[in-house]
This record gives sequence, C-alpha cells and structure tokens, in this order.
Amino acid sequence: MGTRQDAAFDMVLALHRLLRSLRRAGPTGGLQPTQLIVLSLLTESGPSRIGVVADRVPCSQPTATAVIAELESLGLVRREPDPTDGRATRVAVTEEGITALRGVALGEADVLLERLEELSDEEARGVLATAPLLRALADAGR
Repeated sequence: MGTRQDAAFDMVLALHRLLRSLRRAGPTGGLQPTQLIVLSLLTESGPSRIGVVADRVPCSQPTATAVIAELESLGLVRREPDPTDGRATRVAVTEEGITALRGVALGEADVLLERLEELSDEEARGVLATAPLLRALADAGR
C-alpha cells in the first residue's frame, strides 16, 4: 500500500465488508437494511419530510414512501404535521422504532465484541479507539 489514496480505498472496502458481515451475523428484528437506515436517520436527525429522507438515504422518493409506509404499519414511525407547512407531513421515529433500532445495533455490537476477542487486547483497544474518529468523519459529510 503505497499512497494515502490506496489506504483510504482499502479502509472503505474493509468497512463495507465489516458492516455487511455484522449485519448478516447480528439479529435484524426482521428489518431490511433500508428500513434500518431510515430509522437511524430519523433517530439522529429528528422528524423529516419523506423527500429529505429519500435524499439522505439515498433512494428514490417512491422507495422512501414504501419503506416509511412499511415502518408505519409496524408502529416504528408515525406521520405528523409539518409545523412550517400545514399541507406537508413529516415522519418521526416512535419509541418502538428506537427500541427496534437499538436492539439491532446492540446485536451487531455483540458480534463485534466476539470478533474483537480474536485480537490482542492492544489491537482491540486500538479498533475501539477509532469510534470517535469514524463518527467525526461520518458527520463531516453533512
């Protein structure tokens, strides 16, 4: 690995593989990846219009509408009036939605902890120490 670009490329691939493998090994609660992304967005950002959700996922507006309709039928999100435009609605995560998302995330964290046991204590601490930096990088794109 010669350049910073090569290292960044390798990290992106490794992160994708890690997240995909954690999702496969952890409990999903019957939720699809796009549903989990929508729940996560609404939990972090608060109530949003469907178009905003579609832009941030990213997916088409019809896909976002279908995902939100399914989450609403499960009681994981609810629609509410948009306080800035009486003709529009926003989607908000419910307590049940937060609980479902937390359950999936905790299950994936348990899988990660099992895998960290395969590393030395120093390596495991190093991996866990990157969490704040990865969060900062994720937030930098907003």
